[in-house]
Amino acid sequence: METAKISNLYNLEETIAKELFDGAVYPWEVLPKISSFILELGATLDPEEYEKRGENVWVAKSAKVAPSAFINGPAIIGREAEVRHCAFIRGNAIVGEGAVVGNSTELKNVVLFNKVQVPHYNYVGDSILGFKAHMGAGSITSNVKSDKTLVVVKDGGEQIATGLKKFGAMLGDNVEVGCNSVLNPGTVIGRGSQVYPVSCVRGVIPANSIYKKKDDIVEKR
Repeated sequence: METAKISNLYNLEETIAKELFDGAVYPWEVLPKISSFILELGATLDPEEYEKRGENVWVAKSAKVAPSAFINGPAIIGREAEVRHCAFIRGNAIVGEGAVVGNSTELKNVVLFNKVQVPHYNYVGDSILGFKAHMGAGSITSNVKSDKTLVVVKDGGEQIATGLKKFGAMLGDNVEVGCNSVLNPGTVIGRGSQVYPVSCVRGVIPANSIYKKKDDIVEKR
């Protein structure tokens, strides 16, 4: 399952959380480690660049955080990031440099690489979004299966049991997700791919492809 490997999805130079991925092959392996990693990293951040707000919340002094936004720790908001009106960061969240967390967007147990945009009514839970990944208005990650069983990542006939009950989506660098799409538990979207609006996506989507519907995935030209 080469598409789903960290080395094929992400440029780790584009996240403050680079060391979180040490020793892991697939990105979902680090989901249970995000909270403790933030606590360790936050304590080392330069107080000239970051200020601690409340309990275990570190916000870059160059970031813009709306007064109506709510940030629960542990969390790190990176340099030049923007957290907009009524954003809800529930905890265990790393928001990368220059990233945008928009109006009424909710985050929980996530890593957003630098320049990620989740700007309008998005829910992103138990997920990792690569450099410059963008989720259109209303698109969400569904992070728990309806039958509450553990998530299995599927790529054709190949399967990997994750051992996780909560697992949203892994988006590679420069992925574009169309408005009002749902990314089902265990979704992995390869680097540079696009998803049509109002799509229902599951499984592994190849890199540099266009997802139109389940049986219509084409290579980008």
